Amino acid sequence: MERSPLTRASLVAAAADLADREGFDVVTISAVARQVGVKPASIYSHLKDLAALLDGVHELALGELADLIAGGIAGRSGRDALAALGQAHRDYARGHPGRWSAMQRPAGPAVAGSAAAARIVEYIWAVLRGYDLPANELVHATRFVGATLNGYLALEKAGSYDHRSEHTDTSWQRTLAALDRALQTWATALEGEAPA
Repeated sequence: MERSPLTRASLVAAAADLADREGFDVVTISAVARQVGVKPASIYSHLKDLAALLDGVHELALGELADLIAGGIAGRSGRDALAALGQAHRDYARGHPGRWSAMQRPAGPAVAGSAAAARIVEYIWAVLRGYDLPANELVHATRFVGATLNGYLALEKAGSYDHRSEHTDTSWQRTLAALDRALQTWATALEGEAPA
């Protein structure tokens, strides 16, 4: 069987698949080379180093998550859009655990400035605008939503909730409801607060 030509995209995809299958921590230049059936030196013709490979997986994951979010929030606003945003994150974390882990590492400048990252921010801000937040609060609210969703999903992935009989889906719904309430009262909570 003839091997497909190596490209940056094919190597990143192979690394992402390896991460999902065996864990993000096993992704190395050598491991990806073995997966695609080449010598490690062949990879350096397409990627500068391991950091570039991991950044590629990070950016790929952001793009795939952005697609899920876009489909989920389309035509929705307020709590429904927030729930769809959260569910897109949860579905992606469950379906692509290695790719999800890639998004938990600090983004390099190329990833942070990528079109995929911009799309994620655009969709999150579209959801947050449904709560009539002041424009200067969008970054703060984005951090709050991201920390809440990612924190819950990281603990769920680690099995931190496995020792209790209450189903995690109920806790997830409570988390989304609490986020919704916090966002609804965000502007009111700021009244009387000293400027930062």
